Amino acid sequence: MIVAENLSLLRGGRPLFEKASFMIHPGWHVGLTGNNGCGKSSLFALLRRELQADAGSLARPAVWTVAHMAQEVEALAQTAIDYVLDGDAEWRELDNALADIEHMDGNEMANLFARYESIDGYTARSRAAQLLAGLGFAEADQQRPVAEFSGGWRMRINLAQTLMCRSDLLLLDEPTNHLDLDAILWLEDWLRAYPGTLLVVSHDRDFLDSVVEHVLHIEQGVLTHYRGNYSSFERTRAERLAQQQQAFEKQQQQAAHLTAFVERFRAKASKAKQAQSRLKALERMTVTAPSQVDSGLEIRFKTPERLVSPLLRLDEADVGYGSTPWLKRIDLGLYPGARIGLLGPNGAGKSTLVKAMVAELPLLSGTRLISEHTRIGYFAQHQVDHLDIQATPLLMMQRLSPKTDELTFRTFLGGFGFRGDRVTSVIAPFSGGEKARLALALIVWQRPNVLLLDEPTNHLDLALRHALLVAVQAFEGAVVLVSHDRNMVSVICDELWLVNDGVVRKFDGDLDDYAKWLRVWRADKAREAVTAAARARDSAAAETKAVPVAVAEVVVPAPVAAPVAKKVVRSADVRAVQQSLTKVEAAVASAQARLVELSETLVDPALYGSDQQARLQTLLAEQKQVQATLDADEARWLELGEQLEELTR
Repeated sequence: MIVAENLSLLRGGRPLFEKASFMIHPGWHVGLTGNNGCGKSSLFALLRRELQADAGSLARPAVWTVAHMAQEVEALAQTAIDYVLDGDAEWRELDNALADIEHMDGNEMANLFARYESIDGYTARSRAAQLLAGLGFAEADQQRPVAEFSGGWRMRINLAQTLMCRSDLLLLDEPTNHLDLDAILWLEDWLRAYPGTLLVVSHDRDFLDSVVEHVLHIEQGVLTHYRGNYSSFERTRAERLAQQQQAFEKQQQQAAHLTAFVERFRAKASKAKQAQSRLKALERMTVTAPSQVDSGLEIRFKTPERLVSPLLRLDEADVGYGSTPWLKRIDLGLYPGARIGLLGPNGAGKSTLVKAMVAELPLLSGTRLISEHTRIGYFAQHQVDHLDIQATPLLMMQRLSPKTDELTFRTFLGGFGFRGDRVTSVIAPFSGGEKARLALALIVWQRPNVLLLDEPTNHLDLALRHALLVAVQAFEGAVVLVSHDRNMVSVICDELWLVNDGVVRKFDGDLDDYAKWLRVWRADKAREAVTAAARARDSAAAETKAVPVAVAEVVVPAPVAAPVAKKVVRSADVRAVQQSLTKVEAAVASAQARLVELSETLVDPALYGSDQQARLQTLLAEQKQVQATLDADEARWLELGEQLEELTR
């Protein structure tokens, strides 16, 4: 287990926590909570043994394997799936060793294959592919270099690598920051089944409620353990704070009474002894601290100058990129007081729909009506990336309203946590949370009557999320919200719209119903992929009059989905490429199946006897040849996929 005794840690001369003692038993799933800067990441560093405590001790079993998600991923040429496989260090070591077994004797090879079998090495690639698929990666993307992905997608790859590690202790710091709702739901299922000890930092209360059974809260240098999920922690903490406040007030009354008695009678000889006794009692009194709740920030949207009806409409609208429709025949209107939440799988087009509303994307057909009195406040997913980081918060405000005086700006920015010199500090070194606060402040200042919020809670802590939620609830205009924060969606939104398969429609149900729908949708997609792969193998087997080989634990590349054609192409060319693609997919499946068979054969101890050396060498040579053929077929599969995409673009 993890045991802390009188643990103290200083940073910059300031105590993060002092004399902390707690125990975390094996298999516990623990949420680590507290305001930004309270020491959560430092506690992780102590557990990873990258920091030394200033006093006390923090012990964990030396044999435990610790998995931790790094906060940055380099732009590597390595493919995404190979990067994920690196998460299992022992598997990578054995896999590299298997590439050079010609120079080993029989015993060494037998031990190597036995170890490989014991760690379930033959299914490693399948497990890595499943992790990436769960986090939103298409099969073709799994073979792309890490360097080709944006920062947010690299963080998903990094999370998959962390989950790939067969760990005893899993440390996750804000794992949901770059995930959408469907990826979060998948991650929750994965973490609930995780058998090891989990410590997770997150500002998503629904996520914490789903995956943790204990909470370790850091507040004012004190670590307190609570049993139960996050909601249970909030209730228990509120009760404790209320009791603490009552005890403080009662103690203050007692202290005032004793002080008054001492002051009145200490000079009188007849009462001097009693006064001295009261004075000693006052000195012995243990002072109870007043309850203090770390205060969040307060956000208030100004009353819109005008509320017209409708504020915005899309009628029979087709939306997409270039000339290809991504969403078709959209009918959606925004009226004062509307509260719409957008749901849909990753990549379905939720952000595309929001961009169409804000006129960032031109319509391919249909009409978009935006009233001349409509003022749109648009918070995009990557809004913080569009700030002028060489400017200051004050300068950004002055650009919006050149005639407003500086005192007004300072007062306004103070409500968002920018006070004193911070108002005139360059934005570049600001944290992600500070940049998000500034972006929100710029929107609030412009007095919108329509709010389009696309993942507004990224980088926001729980206090600021709550402040934003309260502000949006009181907002008098229309709201369209895309968010992985289910608490925000459920509290704010009156109606839910589903974006899927190129269609936007009202969703009849709540977020629990959506989670069920999403699981069914995923299962259907998986069945479709298996059916398509099976048809491809059967077709290839019929053409070559070969008997199909059964495939176990094999990930077959899904057929490449051709986008809607932008121009007329020769159907004969498309058919030729598709036929070649089908044959290559069958060849890949056959090679993967043969590799599984060979691997299972090579773990047989009898194969390593002196009388079996000739057969062993033959099997090893075949394994090497089949692997080379598989590599070539997979490269050809990718090439044909690109050809088909070009022909139908």
